[in-house]
Amino acid sequence: MSETDQQLRVSKIQSGTVIDHVTAGEALHVLAILGIDGSGGETVSLGMNVPSEQMGHKDIVKVEGKELSQSELDVLSLIAPDATINIVRDYEVVEKKHVEPPETVVGVLACPNDDCITNAGEPVETRFDVISDGVRCDYCGTIVREDLTDHLQA
Repeated sequence: MSETDQQLRVSKIQSGTVIDHVTAGEALHVLAILGIDGSGGETVSLGMNVPSEQMGHKDIVKVEGKELSQSELDVLSLIAPDATINIVRDYEVVEKKHVEPPETVVGVLACPNDDCITNAGEPVETRFDVISDGVRCDYCGTIVREDLTDHLQA
């Protein structure tokens, strides 16, 4: 088998976002963060556990017709800290950037503490400080270390 036969073959997208260098096995979590479950009609291409010289194995997510917002990039950086974001327009990469963890994440995650004011029906937007091993609720101090995708707001 030639080297070309072993290469990943995923078609180019006309416009949208390519999320590269995602930790192997995290592509489905990336889709969850982006709120993509198939019901919105987005065209999505996934490469999971793709060989990578840099990472050993990686995932790649291509989303046609969607450019990520800053809040989406902020949460994405928490589960895919080495991700590279490529913005594609007219089949060309027009912008390439690395995700960077924010100091805080606002209005994206739900606090798992039932007694937190953010879960009491008050008009309070959730706010988490990003710490070295997770996030901490600004209101009640609850620290979330496990899978953050379990705490995405609906």
